[in-house]
Amino acid sequence: MVTKVKIKKIPLRKSVVSNTQFPKKELLRIVYNKAGEISIDPTGKAAGRGAYIAIKNDEAQQAKQKRVFDRVFQTQIADHFYDELILYVDHQVEREKLATVTYSIDEAPEI
Repeated sequence: MVTKVKIKKIPLRKSVVSNTQFPKKELLRIVYNKAGEISIDPTGKAAGRGAYIAIKNDEAQQAKQKRVFDRVFQTQIADHFYDELILYVDHQVEREKLATVTYSIDEAPEI
């Protein structure tokens, strides 16, 4: 008797900056709600219309240069939101780098 192993689908979403598909976990969701507010949605579950951007420094910079979310959400978005987005993406990229760093007992920094 042969048993079939069910392969779990990985949800894909398209980055609005590069127009490239990525696994959903590698993207950051930006939400525009009915009240006209735009925000970063780290959980991916906030109510409202969502658009995705890859968690890469160059994509965040291009989003500001091209004012991508102004076009996607058809509204005027302040520069401080784009600056906040760039800082958030930089922080996430640095966290990802730290997650891959390993130390031996001798090299570990003292606390």
